Amino acid sequence: MEIHYGTFEDSWFGFEPMLMRLIAERNVRHICEIGGGANPALPLDYLTERGIEYTVLDISKEELAKAPAGYRTLHQDILSPALAVHDRFDLVFSRMVAEHVNDARRFHGNVHRLLRAGGTAFHYFPTLMAVPFMANKVLAGPVSRWLLTMVQGEREQMGRHAKFPAYYKWCRGPIPRQMRRLQRLGYLIDAYHGFFGHTYYARVKPLYEIHRALTRMLIRHPVPAVTAYAYLVMRKVTAPYAETTRATGSPP
Repeated sequence: MEIHYGTFEDSWFGFEPMLMRLIAERNVRHICEIGGGANPALPLDYLTERGIEYTVLDISKEELAKAPAGYRTLHQDILSPALAVHDRFDLVFSRMVAEHVNDARRFHGNVHRLLRAGGTAFHYFPTLMAVPFMANKVLAGPVSRWLLTMVQGEREQMGRHAKFPAYYKWCRGPIPRQMRRLQRLGYLIDAYHGFFGHTYYARVKPLYEIHRALTRMLIRHPVPAVTAYAYLVMRKVTAPYAETTRATGSPP
């Protein structure tokens, strides 16, 4: 397993290149994006040139209707106990979705079901122990929104945070407990990249400078528990853990 650390900027600007590298290296032909809605992550010309079948799965029928023509869409809740498709995709990925699901076990278990044997799951998400995300989770809605407005500005806060509640279930850096939970669902973890830092303090210069200094220190001396964002790359290798438990009678 590859464990790597970087900055928020590395994660934000590196997401698409990382996704495309996985597609090329693993000869991916069937992709499902979870929560892509109206804005799929990959352009149609890239997909058409490579003969890739690309499906956007989203809980919102309205958002899917806004997706550009040419994308396959699937109106489905990724937390549904009865998914419409199984064992179909070479790659299932999400970007800034995992923090919004309130049942992480079901989320990762259903992604497992969508994948073919040996298929790849790739997720990009914020991790709970960064201070802004802890505040977003713990504080009441109006207080959280007020703080975000103070440090980010009204336009940014409304654009990114007003729509969906955030739970941060299983949204952690590369810590052992997190990896064990995923392995029990039938995944082999190929890479877990943790990223330090964020831009939430950019409007408060003294605080932002302290934060940047702390980020530089964490890059030199990483602490996996206090990352701000993460990439998670996994492969489907076995039956889900719940099925294994029923078959063997062993305790969870």
